[in-house]
Amino acid sequence: MLAYFGCDQSQVQRYLTARSVTEGRVSLLMSAFLKIPLQFAILLIGVLVFVFFNFTGAPIVFSPAQQEKAEARGGFAELARLHDEVQGQLRETALRLAATPDASPDDRRNYLRTLEQRDAIRGDLSELLGEEVKDVNYVFPYFITHHLPIGIVGIMIAAIFAAAMSSISAELNALSAATVMDIYRRLIRKEASDAHYLRVSKLATAGWGLMACTVAVYASRLGSLIEVVNFFGSFFYGSLLGVFVLAIGTRWATSRSAFVGLIAGMVAVAIFGMTTDYSFLWYNLVGVLTVVVVGLLVSLGERLYPSRKPA
Repeated sequence: MLAYFGCDQSQVQRYLTARSVTEGRVSLLMSAFLKIPLQFAILLIGVLVFVFFNFTGAPIVFSPAQQEKAEARGGFAELARLHDEVQGQLRETALRLAATPDASPDDRRNYLRTLEQRDAIRGDLSELLGEEVKDVNYVFPYFITHHLPIGIVGIMIAAIFAAAMSSISAELNALSAATVMDIYRRLIRKEASDAHYLRVSKLATAGWGLMACTVAVYASRLGSLIEVVNFFGSFFYGSLLGVFVLAIGTRWATSRSAFVGLIAGMVAVAIFGMTTDYSFLWYNLVGVLTVVVVGLLVSLGERLYPSRKPA
């Protein structure tokens, strides 16, 4: 949370647009406190959709592409029939649990056993397809397009596009500005007209947009997008926060020590992620500690052995 609310561009842009330090603090506090009920509402919607499909029945697979691929395979019709039977049993056990405030342990076991049977059928479908069925990101869009009224569907789709466009535009603008000002103008072409830098920034924006599309296509196959976003962020958030800690918490850290610490932090997180089974949330802590320790050691070395320029 320190990395997200202190270093992430979506939060930093709030500080940059605030008219005073007080307004920046109010914006940060509102964002922090509103995130709790909003995140709870998002997760609650997922739970309610799960309950909804317990009573109304869910398709064997939510992804249209995997559905079409499965229908072309022999044996799919039998799996679909078994899935419909299990869905009927699931509805009966769910109704029994809902109608009985003090459900017996047998009713709960029957309900859980039915869920396991449904998961087993989806496992058989994965074997039939030759790939794992990963359709968790299609559940809510399926619910919207198949079960909500037409007007509400349009509002939901418009809201999704509006939220995506507002976030993506800020991120692409920040990436483009950093690319042009911190890399291109500093290292490649130091003197040029504003029109030239504008053209380069447009090309940089297009390049980062293509990269974002590529990552999005790949990320959609990794599972729940909420977890995927946090997984990718954990590779960089901790190291980025470590740089801020060096800059704010120490007086004698240099830009070189922060840069070396940043590289060391990202390498340490990558090694930690590939060699351990710990949750990705721990990557943030590993990144912070590595950047701070390495940065302080490099800064200490620079103080003890300063580089001497020739007279």
